[in-house]
Amino acid sequence: MKKSLQLTILAVISMFILAACGSDGEKESGSDSGGEKYIIGATQILEHPSLDAATEGFKKAIEDAGINAEIDYQSAQNDMNNVAVIADKFVADGVDLIFANSTPSALGAQNATSDIPILFTSVTDAVDADLIESMESPGGNITGVVDLHPDAIEKTIEFIDQYFKDAKVGVIYNAGEQNSVAQMKAIEEIADGTSLTLIERTVATSADVQQAAMSLAGDIDVFYIFTDNTVVSALDSVVDIANEQQIPLIVGEPDSVELGGFASYGFDYYSIGYRTGEMAAEILKDGKKPSEISAEYPPELKLYINKEAAEAQGIEWNTDWDDAEIIE
Repeated sequence: MKKSLQLTILAVISMFILAACGSDGEKESGSDSGGEKYIIGATQILEHPSLDAATEGFKKAIEDAGINAEIDYQSAQNDMNNVAVIADKFVADGVDLIFANSTPSALGAQNATSDIPILFTSVTDAVDADLIESMESPGGNITGVVDLHPDAIEKTIEFIDQYFKDAKVGVIYNAGEQNSVAQMKAIEEIADGTSLTLIERTVATSADVQQAAMSLAGDIDVFYIFTDNTVVSALDSVVDIANEQQIPLIVGEPDSVELGGFASYGFDYYSIGYRTGEMAAEILKDGKKPSEISAEYPPELKLYINKEAAEAQGIEWNTDWDDAEIIE
């Protein structure tokens, strides 16, 4: 009787263990290669194409490096409370490394731990956000790849000034996003002295974006939507208004060009995620510390143009753009 009871208890425990392993849909395994297995906590502020591409690039680099890793992916759903909860969970779970995809996610991870290695990407200005001491010598337990090329905003403003002279430029951003405030400051500084006039609207949530765009439509000649997470997550509403009112829509990255923006100076977010994954390999396989890996800028910029969007927004084609990367 006693032996039968022991066998029953063992069977129940085994069932619970199997159920726990099979029910975790948020975790993904990396390479099946042997060796030590690592747990990586991966998080981003919300889902949109650029951030998603960076996460996929990171995962691919981990796979290509032959790292045996379980990736626990968590989205904060654009909720700052969730950012802290996710970071604290990673620390409590004792993950080996945190991949933080966005400025809020990186700040949340940094606030949660000074010991676990943190790698960021899709961060606009890591120094200004107090994530790192400098690009060359990040210090602490964090480094990564920023998503703002030093020339991106300057080239974009020059493009608007050259092809839409004397334009009133409507800009929408979330003043609660530190990366957006930094970009807006740079835009104002670079636009000063050009023929352009900036007209700003701020939003708090993605639900506010459509109304902000509508309020600008009658007063502007060009929209400029940079890489603000809140606004980009509701870009379709800006695209609809730009097309209806035939207002050129300049955007901050190629994924937004694919979604209906007219033009952008940018790069592939997959590439910066992949490079961040390579940094993870340096930490997990080679034993480097984040402080020993310089933070990096994205690769060389290209001009991306959506010809269908140009037509929808009433833009006459210029032969200067023939060499651009055309997105259909």
